[in-house]
Amino acid sequence: MITQLAGPASLVLSASVARRYYLDGRSKTEIADEFGLSRFKVARLIETARATGLVRIEIGHRGLIDVDLSARVQDAYGLEHAVVVDTPEGPPADVRRQLGQVAAELLAEITGPDDVLGVAWSRSVGAMARALPRLAAVPVVQLTGAVALPDGDETSIDVVRDVARAAGGPAYVFYAPFTLPDAATARALRGQREVALAFGQLPRVTKAVVGVGLWAPGRSTLYDTAREADRVELTRLGVCAEVSGVLLTADGEPVRAALSERVIGIDAEQMRAIAEVIAIPYGVEKVTAGRAALRSGLVQGLVTHRTFAQALLDG
Repeated sequence: MITQLAGPASLVLSASVARRYYLDGRSKTEIADEFGLSRFKVARLIETARATGLVRIEIGHRGLIDVDLSARVQDAYGLEHAVVVDTPEGPPADVRRQLGQVAAELLAEITGPDDVLGVAWSRSVGAMARALPRLAAVPVVQLTGAVALPDGDETSIDVVRDVARAAGGPAYVFYAPFTLPDAATARALRGQREVALAFGQLPRVTKAVVGVGLWAPGRSTLYDTAREADRVELTRLGVCAEVSGVLLTADGEPVRAALSERVIGIDAEQMRAIAEVIAIPYGVEKVTAGRAALRSGLVQGLVTHRTFAQALLDG
């Protein structure tokens, strides 16, 4: 492609002009004066150098973050922030740990003293909480009830407290399960002082961090703890994803069902009111769920890994 230039002299001239422009940061007027050319001629040489392949522009970063793929995902879904971690595929715990580290760095970067943080439980959010550096002294609000896991991982309360320790601000936590056996018990529990106090802070929350679950066995803690009747009903209603208890169809439409009335957690309207909700999905089998979360308009930020991000763009 470079041979499309007129000849060796033009090739060298174009390379010299391009070097001045792209590497030295010289203006077209300055280059024109140096070479005794018109500004129009300089602009044409620069354009020709790009068109023929003499100049190739790559956006890259020699580190853990794939900046090009991050920018493409951010543009494709109109996100406030998108960070794609170029991590090799491996055990979920390893991927979680790397995503958690980068998500912690992102949260520290974008959190200011006027923010109020909302934190929902998920394994990836827990990994982020453990990696957090010191934050601005801001309040931290628990968004969902606790889920007891058989492997003994931390609960939502532990995660909120980890974030609050990094922030040094007040923590609005409550002791309540994520789901209750009936709607009446859930309503009564929402009225208890600690729960009501935490939920009363929701209108103040400016940034939140959540996980994304696929509505399938082993891919969502809520699915795994739900009754079989709830699973069948929600599958029939087209639910394919859940974001901190908010149930979504593939098109991103929130769904309210019997299970929704028994969940102790933020709802779709409350989540939509938050300026930026950052999701940390991982595992390519959850791409459908991740796409639903992004289509819902509830999520404005994303931290994920390369294969997940590429699948989002390919779908």
